[in-house]
Amino acid sequence: MSNTYVYKLGDAYYINLTNSCTNDCTFCLRNEHNGVGGYNLILDREPEASDIISEFEKLPDVHKAVFCGLGEPTMRLSVLLDVARYLKSRDVHIRLNTNGQGSAFAGEDIAPKLKGLVDVVSISLNAPDAEEYDQLCRSAYGEEAYEHLLSFARSCVAQGIETVMSIVDVIGQDEITQCRRIAESVGAKLRVRSYID
Repeated sequence: MSNTYVYKLGDAYYINLTNSCTNDCTFCLRNEHNGVGGYNLILDREPEASDIISEFEKLPDVHKAVFCGLGEPTMRLSVLLDVARYLKSRDVHIRLNTNGQGSAFAGEDIAPKLKGLVDVVSISLNAPDAEEYDQLCRSAYGEEAYEHLLSFARSCVAQGIETVMSIVDVIGQDEITQCRRIAESVGAKLRVRSYID
C-alpha cells in the first residue's frame, strides 16, 4: 500500500481520493494492477483536502488536474469540492472522471455543487443499456445505476458543465453507435477510448 494522492500523467496532475467504488467492474484496472503509470494507487489512508492541497503547494506550475484514481472520487465529495476550490483559485482546469453514480450515493443531485469548480465531467457509460451495464459494472445499485448516471449527465449539462460520456473501444461498432446516440440524447459528447491493459 501507499499514499499516492497526487500523480502526474502526460500534462495533467491526477488526484487519488479513494479506493472505494459503487461499482465492481469486470474490466477494472484494480483487478490486475495496483495502479497506473508506475504509481501505486492503493491507499492505506484516504486523504483529507489538506493532504492534497499541501502536495499541490509544492507544484508551482499546474494547469490541468483530474479527479481520477483507483476509486470513485464523488464518494469523497466534500474533499473533492474543497480541493477543487483551491485549484480554481490557481486557475487550474479541472476534470472529474466518474461512474456517474455520485448523486445516488449522496442522496441528492450533486451537479449544482460542481458548477463553477469542475470544467469537464467525464462519465463512464460503458454499455448501451442497463442490463449490459449491470453485467459489466456490477453496481451496488443494480440496473438502476444506468438511469442514475444518465440523470447525472443531464443535470451536469443543465448546469452548463461540459459533459463527456466515455466508452472503451472493445465493445464493437454497433454498440459504439448506440452509445453515441445515448450520449447525444442527454446533451453530452461521446469519447471512445482505448482499453488500458
